[in-house]
Amino acid sequence: MTTTPVSAVTHSAAERKQHALCGPSIQVDPGFPYYQGRTPASIAEEIRVNGYRSVHYFVTNENNVNRELIEAFHNAGLAVWALVLGNGSYSVTGFPEDWPAWQMKLLKERPNDGFYLFSPFSEKYVAWKKQALVHLIESFPFDGIEVAEPYFPEWNGIESGNYGDVGPLAEAAFSKFYRLPMPNFADPKHAYYYKKQPDLYGKWQTFRVDAVNNFLNELINGRAGVREARPGLLVATWSLAIDAGPGSVSLLREYQGMDAAKMISAVHPDIHVLQTHWPDWGKPESVLPGNYPLKYQPFVEQIRSRHPSLPLGIQADIGSGIQMIKSRTWLNTFIQTTQQIGYSTWTAYEYHLGGYIYEEAPIAKEAKWTDSHTIRVTFHKRIKEDSAKQPNSFVIVHQGKSFPVPPDQIRVDGNCVYLKTRQFLKGRIYLTIHKVQDTPELWLYHKDQMANTILPDTRIPVEPYSSGNTPLH
Repeated sequence: MTTTPVSAVTHSAAERKQHALCGPSIQVDPGFPYYQGRTPASIAEEIRVNGYRSVHYFVTNENNVNRELIEAFHNAGLAVWALVLGNGSYSVTGFPEDWPAWQMKLLKERPNDGFYLFSPFSEKYVAWKKQALVHLIESFPFDGIEVAEPYFPEWNGIESGNYGDVGPLAEAAFSKFYRLPMPNFADPKHAYYYKKQPDLYGKWQTFRVDAVNNFLNELINGRAGVREARPGLLVATWSLAIDAGPGSVSLLREYQGMDAAKMISAVHPDIHVLQTHWPDWGKPESVLPGNYPLKYQPFVEQIRSRHPSLPLGIQADIGSGIQMIKSRTWLNTFIQTTQQIGYSTWTAYEYHLGGYIYEEAPIAKEAKWTDSHTIRVTFHKRIKEDSAKQPNSFVIVHQGKSFPVPPDQIRVDGNCVYLKTRQFLKGRIYLTIHKVQDTPELWLYHKDQMANTILPDTRIPVEPYSSGNTPLH
């Protein structure tokens, strides 16, 4: 089996900016075990050889960011977005002592799921978040910033009780602005029960939309905000999309304060991304076909009615739950559909959660000299070290002769394998690869699955050595 060499790596900021706005991208959360115990360079190589042009680096805590990983992505020619969450955090490590006062209050108490919801009506939270984002973009060389999930909870939240913010911060802000009491959502007999007061409830909906958009505008465009700190930094806004029938756009506005067109008008982003909502992404691919973005056209049309030329992206979830892992075939259909519709880019959560990780055997994508005594073999997924260090795992074929690489001359770094040779071999050479396996123990699911093994008789040409070949180790 042979592979097609990937295109040459590019490094310029101008090219990365183009990559950030156009072409395939992927979300990466470096906190997963799959990314541990390997160099940042190997992570970047794995993303690159899989054809991605940009990465959405999922920042779960602005105080914990890996600079070396960002630089490795850049060295691989990839643009890097800082993807932060707007309505809360998975970690409060390093937060101010008064952070509990920032929290939203919902109709019913939330389970302790490890996520902290913060209210956009908390002036201290907004000020802290703005300062945290400015510190983030001043401290790390991100190509762009995006605030995902700035919305209020939750889809059908009044019925489920997972609805907010209905706490004192929201009540005080609403009363101050409208000189009216906040609607009641719990007692049908209450004088201000929301179903009895359509005008009041309408004002409440607009109030929530404005709160989301004012929050984002303050972070990005406010005094001492993101754009003031780093003029020219790319900015993306995110909003939800769902297939819930003809009223989907208005229902998202009602339930969660989402109005994409107004958000764009407030923030003036370089690109807007539609995020697949959980009632859709949680479905297995037998229920959610890969062409489901066609169902999101009402959201596109709402945006296009006011912002006809703004680049649009779309985000899918390919494996957060074991019951909804999406296959390579499904993903290819999704990609083709986004291209047909006219999205500028697409992305997915999260790279190593897709079905291809569980289903596909390792594929050798590249083999090249990194110096006169080292060949680097780059696979499309992470490799089990022991499987790559067996006798005859790698055999160099040169001028009709075969030279097995001794196990002690093999080093594994994530998806990259380095082969040491005693001398530089001139002319055409290739490798045969045997019994190399992937790493179920590092997956999120199916850890007890038998490892996938590279196809028998795999062979790959070694690119000729040149001084431009840059070693990653």
